[in-house]
Amino acid sequence: MTTETTIDTGTSELLCTIRDRVAVITLNRPEARNSLSDALTPALRSMIRTCAEDPNVGALLLTGAGEAFCAGGNVKGMGAHRDPKKLEMSLDDRIADLQERQRLLTGALVSVRKPTIAALPGPAVGAGLAIAMACDIRIAAQSAFVATGYARIALSGDYGIAWLLTRLVGTARARELMFTGDRVDAARAEAIGLVNRVVPDDKLQTEAFALARSLAGGPRLALRYMKDNLDEALLFDFETARDHEAERLVRLTTTADHKEAVQAFIEKRKAVFTGK
Repeated sequence: MTTETTIDTGTSELLCTIRDRVAVITLNRPEARNSLSDALTPALRSMIRTCAEDPNVGALLLTGAGEAFCAGGNVKGMGAHRDPKKLEMSLDDRIADLQERQRLLTGALVSVRKPTIAALPGPAVGAGLAIAMACDIRIAAQSAFVATGYARIALSGDYGIAWLLTRLVGTARARELMFTGDRVDAARAEAIGLVNRVVPDDKLQTEAFALARSLAGGPRLALRYMKDNLDEALLFDFETARDHEAERLVRLTTTADHKEAVQAFIEKRKAVFTGK
C-alpha cells in the first residue's frame, strides 16, 4: 500500500510530499505563475537540501501548481517596490548575496546525486528556466513554453542559465535564446533538446511521476555514479573521464545491488534494490 508523507516546508508557497520514494516539490504561487518570492525561494533551497539528504527519497520531482512551472523572479520587485534592505547593501555585498543564493538553489540542484525531474505544466521563464535546466530530465505539457526573458528587462541572466542552456542546446541556439528572449513552445523545445519529452497537458503529472518512481526504485549507487560520469564528461578529457568511469564500475561490482540485479536477470524477475 502506497503511503504519502507531507513535509512541512515552512510556507504555503511551496508544497512537498514523499510517495513511493519520490519527493514531489511543488511551487505553489499559481496566482503569480509560481514566480520566486522571499518565502518560496528559501523554502525551495531548504527542500532541495533536505530531500537530497533523505535516505527515503530516491528521486526529486519539481513542478508548479496551476498552469505554470515558474515565471522566474519578481519583476515588480525590481522597480519601485524593491526591497529597502537590498538598496542599503553595497554593490559587492549584493553580488555576494546573489552568488550565495544561486549556490544554494541551482547549484545545490545540480549537485544532487539522485535523479531529478522537472515537470513543466506551463511557462518556465528566466530563473524558472534555469531551475528546470538544473534538473536531469525535463517533461513538458504540450501547452508549456520556455523563455530566457532577461533581455526584455535589460538584464544578462543569473542562476547559471547561460552555462546550463549552452550545454543543453549548444552555443548558437543558446545565444539566440538569450539575446532575443523569444518564447520557445514545447514542440520546438523538444526538437532542440531543451526538454526530453512532451506529453498531453492532462497526462503531465502522471507520466512525470511514473518516470520519477521508476528511477527512485532503481540502483541508487549506480545512478549516483552515472551522474558523476555524466558530469565529468563535460569537465575532463576523455582519458581522465574514462579512467574514473572504470573505477566506479569496478566498485559497483562489489555491491549487493549488482549481485541482486544479476540474480534477478538469471531468474527472470524484477530486481529489488536496497542501495547497498
